[in-house]
Amino acid sequence: MKLFDTDESRERLRRAEPLAVRMRPRSIDEFVGQEHFIGKGKLLWRMLKADRLSSLIFYGPPGTGKTALAHVIAGTTHATFLELNASASGVGEVREAIADARTRLESTGGRTVLFVDELHRFNRAQQDVLLPDVERGIVILIGATTLNPFFSINSPLISRSQIFEFKPLSPDDALDFLAEVSDGDARRALNAIEIGVFSQTLRKNKPVKYDLAIAQESIQRKALVYDGTGDEHYDAASAFIKSMRGSDPDAALYWMARMLEAGEDPRFVARRMVICASEDVGNANPQALVVATAALQAVEFVGMPEAQIPLAQAVTYIACSPKSNAAYLGIAEAMKDVREGRTVAVPDPLKDANYPGAKRLGRGEGYQYAHDFEGHWVDQDYLGVDREYYRPTEEGFEAKIKERLDRIRQSRKKRPPGKEERGES
Repeated sequence: MKLFDTDESRERLRRAEPLAVRMRPRSIDEFVGQEHFIGKGKLLWRMLKADRLSSLIFYGPPGTGKTALAHVIAGTTHATFLELNASASGVGEVREAIADARTRLESTGGRTVLFVDELHRFNRAQQDVLLPDVERGIVILIGATTLNPFFSINSPLISRSQIFEFKPLSPDDALDFLAEVSDGDARRALNAIEIGVFSQTLRKNKPVKYDLAIAQESIQRKALVYDGTGDEHYDAASAFIKSMRGSDPDAALYWMARMLEAGEDPRFVARRMVICASEDVGNANPQALVVATAALQAVEFVGMPEAQIPLAQAVTYIACSPKSNAAYLGIAEAMKDVREGRTVAVPDPLKDANYPGAKRLGRGEGYQYAHDFEGHWVDQDYLGVDREYYRPTEEGFEAKIKERLDRIRQSRKKRPPGKEERGES
């Protein structure tokens, strides 16, 4: 007699599995969510139904069904299914799996699906090992990753794969509370249900009670999906800036809270506000830069969590300010001219004349001190060529700047074209 009965040992192993594992779907019809690519008639649904898989990359946050769908494919396709985890496998295991797939293809014509979980954990050299055999069709690769594949996966591997992005499950797919607190992570939600049920004393004829209070006690406070350097970091920062630029203080506050709650450096948040105050508000409200800079200083002096208060004041002020990117466009155009155009010589009247011998060289000759004239302005050429970079808008305070600048520009005398306009060097 064997030490363990096969059926009994399997049952014991099954009972030891978390509910999230035991509840994994076994077919396409049982798979929940990701209707945008696995729903009836969608691309991956058709590929599976036709048993015509190409290499795939599954990309999305934890608990959204990447591994579960890979196992559905294992039970659906007629191809042999091999599974590796990149965090526990090296080049040797990859080569062994590929050699097995090649032998199978040569001897029987059978195809092999190689599922690599956490594909992003393979370095570039390890990913390159897969490339020739993926390209030749020796294996059909299914890679799962939580990181943006365009940042974490080799470009040649991406170009030979279909990319499917997994989204967090919506509240329609689970109990409202668990869906919210698990942040769309089905694994966490199912584990919370299991804890809530089995933590209660089961008595005869007494039903298990699973209400909101039990649910709240059965799951930890949600951990935000935010790695600080990858997609979540850049996407949240992008949404934050665009919300300020779009004059939506509510959205800007949310994205800032999202970053701060996830542990983002508050100085990073403050620096983004300083940039936005100049790039997007500019001279429509010059005070925005003052407020943003003060918030940055407050972060340094005060620290979190209190620093969130001046940050909130600054972000709402910037979001609600009139907007102008005229200064930003002006420096961008001037920088382009400096990089790509001919170098403009400093006009002699503007050159430094504060050294012996400057007069003999004609340095500073003809310079007119603006404060000596009415209105503290005099018609003088400060560039030597005809250029206009700053074009103020009619927004906020910049409208006053535009009014004065228009008067100045109209008052300038017509000058003959500079050397650059005459084609001289």
